[in-house]
Amino acid sequence: MAEGYSLVAGLDEAGCGCWAGPVFAGAVILPLDSRIGLVRDSKTLSLAQRERAADEIKQKAAAWAVGTASAEEIDRLNIRRAAALAMRRAVDGLAVRPQFVLVDAFKIPEIDLPQKNIVKGDLKVKSIAAASVICKVARDLHMHELDARYPGYGFAAHKGYGTKVHQEALRRLGPCAEHRKSYAPVKKALTVCT
Repeated sequence: MAEGYSLVAGLDEAGCGCWAGPVFAGAVILPLDSRIGLVRDSKTLSLAQRERAADEIKQKAAAWAVGTASAEEIDRLNIRRAAALAMRRAVDGLAVRPQFVLVDAFKIPEIDLPQKNIVKGDLKVKSIAAASVICKVARDLHMHELDARYPGYGFAAHKGYGTKVHQEALRRLGPCAEHRKSYAPVKKALTVCT
């Protein structure tokens, strides 16, 4: 703000550590006078709190968007590059073009905007925390949809993370189309199945 930027987008991702499903990214531009209660790192909020906060963010934000990169793109690019792609897609989806972006933890290559990465940004910057909330809520909803499409894996419960239930499902069923085949536990399950 002190440097003259009034449209600043916060960016964050959800799902980098998962074994299945897309990586999601959120981009949020908050108005200077935003008064949104539960905006903080999505990992510190309950499901009900995240959903309430996401609704309020969407109502009060100057602009918000979610971008994704598929499991296939993650396998092809690697997770860091795929997360950056999801973030670029989120920025491109904003109804208002930001002048500057603040990113949780890492810089986004190939983005034509000035940016600053902030370690633990989801704890320090309200717009990054808001982005964390909307992409986590969107990803959780998507994993519920995948649970219906691929029964038996437990995606609605563990959201694609490497829980014991997920490990057992991989051993029993083998990987599905939404699994990240470049990840070691999934690769191992593929070897066992073939």
